[in-house]
Amino acid sequence: MFNLFLLWFGALFRLFRSRRDLVFENFVLRQQLAVLKRRRPRPSLSIFDKLFWIAVRRFWSKWKEALIVVTPETVVRWYRAGFQMYWRLISKVRRQVGRRQTPKEVRELIFRMVAENPTWGAPRIHGELLMLGFDVSERTISRWMKRAPRDPEPAKRWLAFLRNHREAIAAMDFFTVPTITFGVLYCFFVISHDRRRILHFNVTKHPTSLWTVQQLREAFPFGSAPRFLIFDRDGKYGLEVLVAVRALKISPVRTSFESPWQNGVAERWVESCRRDLLDHIIAVNERHLKRLLSEYVGYYHEDRTHLGLGKGTPAGSICSP
Repeated sequence: MFNLFLLWFGALFRLFRSRRDLVFENFVLRQQLAVLKRRRPRPSLSIFDKLFWIAVRRFWSKWKEALIVVTPETVVRWYRAGFQMYWRLISKVRRQVGRRQTPKEVRELIFRMVAENPTWGAPRIHGELLMLGFDVSERTISRWMKRAPRDPEPAKRWLAFLRNHREAIAAMDFFTVPTITFGVLYCFFVISHDRRRILHFNVTKHPTSLWTVQQLREAFPFGSAPRFLIFDRDGKYGLEVLVAVRALKISPVRTSFESPWQNGVAERWVESCRRDLLDHIIAVNERHLKRLLSEYVGYYHEDRTHLGLGKGTPAGSICSP
């Protein structure tokens, strides 16, 4: 009796449904019946079955009500996989968009012009390339000029100068040390290149050109000045410092901007001083820091070995085997 009631209810319900829904429902149920009739332990869905359900999902809003073989989430997953595959294929076959890549020939020509004409800028190189028939923007040339390989010859010449004249070269520099009261102390030193000896050092809160000149006089008394003195372009080395250096019959050699490697001996001593001493203490005042530096310089000269000195010390001591 209950089954008969369900049959009559279903027939009455179908009278009020649209013919389009009935056609789609009959269509999808027949397709699922064909899948279930396949002689296999478990019905398998081919690629055509998946494409069928993806198409039905697109054109029929009530497709979930007639779905039996798989869950609606599975059909949605198939659709997303097909969407990704479609756009992956489209991306491979579509013509490349965006900025056109600069040809290798033009890049090499830009690098060559930069190396052979160091005074040329991007506008000059851009004009030369236009005359040669290369249509490249000035901004592109400026970007590739920054990537041009550097000429190693200037560095080699500088190293050769340091090695050939190390007995006649000294260097000076400043470095800062914070204090316990959050102040800053400036440490000045002069170092000799031949044995890495510290010729002079001092500490101050307010470094000036006149103060630096007085330190140079104390560092090189009685005609003991070297032939060359290397220092950077810090604002503390004013005109008075240059005049005093020349008055001591020393040739000043100033490093390039932002090139600490050109004063490597002084920079390495600062690194050693920080690693061995300053990273382990907190300076109280000028007197305290000067006493600590004095003790460290004594240790540095007498006991600290250097690979560059054959594992000897700046004072000339050699470790016994």
